[in-house]
Amino acid sequence: MPLVAPKFQEHDRLSSNPDVEVLVNTPVNNGRSSLGPDAARQLATATKTVPQMRGITPRYLLRALPWVDVESGVYRVNRRRSFVLGDDRISTYDEDGTPCVMPGDLRELPYLRDAGDDLLGELAGAFTPVTFDAGQVLVQEGDPADRLWVLVQGRAEKRVTGRYGEDALLEVVGDGQFFCLDSWTRGEPMPYRVKALTPGTALCADRAALARLADRSPELCTAMDAYASGDGVRPGAEAPIDLSSGHVGEVELPGTYVDYEDAPREYHMTLAQTVLRIHTRVADLYNGPIDQTRAQSNLTVQALRERQEAALLNHPEFGLLNNVSAGQRVQSRTGSPTPDDLDELLARVWKQPGFFVAHPRAIAAFGRECTRRGVPPVTDSRYGSPLLTWRGVPLLPSDKVRFSGGGAIGTTEILLMRIGEAEQGVVGLRPAAVPDEVEPGLSMRNMGVDQKGITSYLMTAYFNTAVLVEDAIAVLQNVEVSNYHDYS
Repeated sequence: MPLVAPKFQEHDRLSSNPDVEVLVNTPVNNGRSSLGPDAARQLATATKTVPQMRGITPRYLLRALPWVDVESGVYRVNRRRSFVLGDDRISTYDEDGTPCVMPGDLRELPYLRDAGDDLLGELAGAFTPVTFDAGQVLVQEGDPADRLWVLVQGRAEKRVTGRYGEDALLEVVGDGQFFCLDSWTRGEPMPYRVKALTPGTALCADRAALARLADRSPELCTAMDAYASGDGVRPGAEAPIDLSSGHVGEVELPGTYVDYEDAPREYHMTLAQTVLRIHTRVADLYNGPIDQTRAQSNLTVQALRERQEAALLNHPEFGLLNNVSAGQRVQSRTGSPTPDDLDELLARVWKQPGFFVAHPRAIAAFGRECTRRGVPPVTDSRYGSPLLTWRGVPLLPSDKVRFSGGGAIGTTEILLMRIGEAEQGVVGLRPAAVPDEVEPGLSMRNMGVDQKGITSYLMTAYFNTAVLVEDAIAVLQNVEVSNYHDYS
């Protein structure tokens, strides 16, 4: 006969002695015949992961850049003397709803580089606003160039009649750019026509205003004459090296030397820092199986590296997006990044291009444009991940590439760069060695324990980046990522 456990009711009498009463609680098993999971877990342990962090990204830019160990914290880029001034953009500001030219930015015009503030202010006051619609022709080829146009907002294209009568695209211009300075200064007909691609606003100045200023300023008149005759130094030109070639016989060879910049640019190490605090009680008592100090420091290192990549792209002084020369800036023609746009970038950085850097949404937009044209980009495995390529050059995604005007409907940029010191490209900079280094260029220094029993660690990442030659980097600007197509 099977054994049956006795069933007790609450307050059952277990003693036969009437003077002694022993009370017990009746077991409640809720129909269970074994130990439940909730109770069993009190005697068990769990397999734990190290702390996870959603903000960690592949940081392809940091992995792809060649890093140069810098001595004494300073990296000097010695270069041949060149005549690169300004950014070839005229900034504007809004005054009571009316756009106005920044007077100081008129020094972007070569013959106004040494002009006084009063003269620049008077010329800036001569600009009047003009609005235009998409498809509107702003100036016709062959018309008198009686006005200088500065685009405040919008995009336009320069077109010209080709050699055989075809319609040829010269350039797409955008915010801050101006046209046509040469014809406006010389009083010649327009060499091309300009057609608006988007609605926008421009500021225009009549040539008569410039002529009045030249009549009152002999220095300006002389500078304008030198510019018109081609005697002035063109922006972007390097100091010449006199050479002779193709000669026959005994000719006198030119003597020359290569002139260097008097004040070459120096890059100083910048940094990202924080103080990591860990209570000694936590580190002493709750340190297994995962080391608390190591877990905290690992996540802090990841955050420092994320900030480092963001600074390399967007810092106002040394960020790559802010160090592209005027001639290396390309405007997207239709807004969306097309194969033609990336080909234009490759034409600017044609000497050993290394890689593109773009926001993931910009890469997705480029993929849509390729699909629409029936030319899907090739996928290649780089850095352990499949990445899109164009003409064999990989597109590295980075969510640090900035958006302007809001991420949903704003615009972004796409970078293309050549890399390496030997290639006169872009390099990353970091100190050769730092005390208490835990990773190259990153240190973790113990600052001691305070009176509250908290241990502090000073965590520092030192870094910078340098563009050795202007043509090592180019950027596609005003890239729209919100255009989709119906393939049905």
